[in-house]
Amino acid sequence: MKLKQRVVVLCGVLLLLGLAKVFLLDGGEGSAASRRDLRAFRKMEASLLLAKGARLTHTLQSPWEVAAQWVGPREVYPDDTPELAAVLNALASARVERADVGYKGTQLKALLVLDGGQKVVFKPKRYNRDYVVEGEPYAGYDRHNAEIAAFHLDRILGFRRAPLVVGRFVNLRTEIKPVATDQLLSTFLMHGNNTCFYGKCYYCRESEPACAEGDIMEGSVTLWLPDVWPLQKHRHPWGRTYREGKLARWEYDESYCEAVKKMPPYDAGPRLLDVIDTAVFDYLIGNADRHHYESFQDDGGASMLILLDNAKSFGNPALDERSILAPLYQCCMVRVSTWNRLNLLKGGALSSAMRQATAHDPAYPVLTEPHLAALDRRLNGVLATVRQCMELQGAESTLIEDRMNLPHP
Repeated sequence: MKLKQRVVVLCGVLLLLGLAKVFLLDGGEGSAASRRDLRAFRKMEASLLLAKGARLTHTLQSPWEVAAQWVGPREVYPDDTPELAAVLNALASARVERADVGYKGTQLKALLVLDGGQKVVFKPKRYNRDYVVEGEPYAGYDRHNAEIAAFHLDRILGFRRAPLVVGRFVNLRTEIKPVATDQLLSTFLMHGNNTCFYGKCYYCRESEPACAEGDIMEGSVTLWLPDVWPLQKHRHPWGRTYREGKLARWEYDESYCEAVKKMPPYDAGPRLLDVIDTAVFDYLIGNADRHHYESFQDDGGASMLILLDNAKSFGNPALDERSILAPLYQCCMVRVSTWNRLNLLKGGALSSAMRQATAHDPAYPVLTEPHLAALDRRLNGVLATVRQCMELQGAESTLIEDRMNLPHP
């Protein structure tokens, strides 16, 4: 065979190998990584539908003890959680021992202590009337519904970095007021026949309380992370300035990611890839407000970026805020496992999984059809962004193999 023919054949073989690698990483089943990710996806699918009213089959541990043992440096709950339905049911139904104001943050919430001493954050149902259809607000933009949906999206994506959340109905007169602190009680008032409270927070106003229907208030409860895992707050490297006329560096410097890569903890370990995962997560839910994030304290950059406080999500389903994806398209890198999971969720599988995952919840339906359609549409946008990166710099530089699993203590 002549040299020229050999070169052509060699180039053809190399091209086929390159295409094969991209295919295997694009939802294919041939590579070991893809097979492993496919098995994890099938396991997730099988565990999506949670039984209503589930309870633990043993009495050796409380639901709170079970959930506390799940937490590790890289996950809030493991991928195999047969007790998840029982823990969520306990969150939705356990007796309230104490109720107090929730001080931190900008949004109204209450701190509840459930039977057995478990702390939870209760966020009441409050419509944001910026987004309406036929004169009615989108149910999916209730603050509590956004938290519930974000938790289940975290399950579906396989990140497992969001605290457990479930919808709950509470009777303010019989469940909350008898065990409320004086500070919380002082914020209660009546609007007609409806019991209301306005609590204490940065934006809490007596003129804008959260009101029950009569005495029954719908909301969400978020499980408090165990005290043995203290949190550390970090400024998000792609945070916004929130000052009119002043842009953050990432908004005008396309090489910004190169500077981030030189700063700890983004110069080593999994944190930068966590930030990129979070950008995908936030783009899907429409959250452009993650100006800070939390990790576990004194982690040396090894622990996960914890997906806390997702209430400002699922706003206008017609708006896809592409700038949320800046960490992805500026760094042009993403985990292989994330890429494989996203490909397995295309073609309507993501919205279908969300319907199934939230079907058990007391607040069902958690999302409206426009929001479910937005999830599928935005997923296509994420996939297109990664493909553009692969066309620009190749799959080898874009798809990063990083499956860091730190053992539980």
